[in-house]
Amino acid sequence: MELQLTVEQHIAAKQLLADGDCIVVAVSGGPDSVALLHLLYVLSSKHQWKLVVAHVNHGFRVEESREEALQVEALARTLGLPCEIAEVNVPAYIAATSLNPQVAAREKRYDFLHKIARKYEAGCIALAHHADDQAETMMMRIVRGTGPSGLGGIRDVRMDRNVKLIRPLLRIHKEQLIDYCHQEQIPYSVDASNASRKYFRNQVRLDIIPFLQKYNEELPHALIRLSEVMQAEEAYMQQETERVFQEIVFIHNEDVRLPRHRFMKLPLALQRRLIKLILSYLACPAEWLDFTRIEMLRESMIRETGPNMRQLIYGHMYFVREYEQLSFIKEWRETASFQYECQPLGGAVSIPEIASTFEFHVIDHLDHRHEKERKTRLFSAKEQEAFFDMDQLELPLCIRNRRDGDRIEPFGLNGSKKVKNMFIDAKVAQRERDRIPILLDAKGQILWIPGYGRSRFAAVDPNTRRVLHVKVDSFD
Repeated sequence: MELQLTVEQHIAAKQLLADGDCIVVAVSGGPDSVALLHLLYVLSSKHQWKLVVAHVNHGFRVEESREEALQVEALARTLGLPCEIAEVNVPAYIAATSLNPQVAAREKRYDFLHKIARKYEAGCIALAHHADDQAETMMMRIVRGTGPSGLGGIRDVRMDRNVKLIRPLLRIHKEQLIDYCHQEQIPYSVDASNASRKYFRNQVRLDIIPFLQKYNEELPHALIRLSEVMQAEEAYMQQETERVFQEIVFIHNEDVRLPRHRFMKLPLALQRRLIKLILSYLACPAEWLDFTRIEMLRESMIRETGPNMRQLIYGHMYFVREYEQLSFIKEWRETASFQYECQPLGGAVSIPEIASTFEFHVIDHLDHRHEKERKTRLFSAKEQEAFFDMDQLELPLCIRNRRDGDRIEPFGLNGSKKVKNMFIDAKVAQRERDRIPILLDAKGQILWIPGYGRSRFAAVDPNTRRVLHVKVDSFD
């Protein structure tokens, strides 16, 4: 038949299914879903598809729902297909969660469909959304206010919990599906609630679209065409956004960082999309990602203001701006204060608060024969290591993070400098400052701040006989 060929061609064009796939078919009992089941059944012998019928009784209409379940079960038996039926008390779930009835029903329905997909090891769930559903969805989103991605409407295919959700009927109108049921003598149920104007979708279908068709008879087709155009546009923009994400975004311990100057160079559309992609990556709820919130965040990122700011996004998630670094912190944690005493006669001290380790090694009996090589090694400290005159050190040494009023007397300079000012000059992010370890002697004199400099105390000189070599791995 023509409809069977149209559906088969659409499945092939959109690569919805492959030969041999196991498919859970969601069948409510209405003309759309029973037509979908029958069409896939007819095509299954050619493509070796394995079909499983799944039906959910939502508990809204007690007697009608039971009759629908029995009718679906009978159809599955006629076709020789396995059938799984669930009875879900959605009204009780609504009372417990305060969710919208349609949202609650959808959650429970999809939970069941995925359960059946796991049971039969099915990689696909087939849903019966059709062209009229697409037009209604588009109109609903336009009325409520949506962006370009929302104008893509219902997708032919998308992944959900590692299962492919497919919609083979999105180019087929409901009238065609009803005609197919009549021609093939397939029994179906009619949901009386579809005529109720209690639900917004029904108002769109019964009132809004018919009214607007006075001005454009082809409005449903125009809405469907718009969805197809916007899906292609959205796919390209999403690809560009993901490319930018890979280029300028750095993932660090589940947090996301990016340089402000590179973000500022992006076109406005990509700035907004990149923020949305980052928040999606951090598992921010989809319902939170509206235009107003995204735009507020974007303005915080580009605004010419002070060097540092922190802004709560959602739950424990924060946006942090520190000089030219922009960060999205999945869960904000303050660094705990730490202090560890160490006897530097060889060995190591672990600092779990910053996932780092200090290693100590004493060098005895220095050989002065290779003076130039010796000076190169001992007098010029690297960022992650330093050398001290062991005999000038006041023991025990101590490793801790910064405290108010800390000062260091830098090697080679007169006087002292506040550690706070040293960090400011180096543009160290405020939340990172408490994570930087400081090595002190028994008098509380700062000897070394790894990565930022050492003090004048216990410096190695030509008279040094024993050298303490201190090395730290990169602190996190």
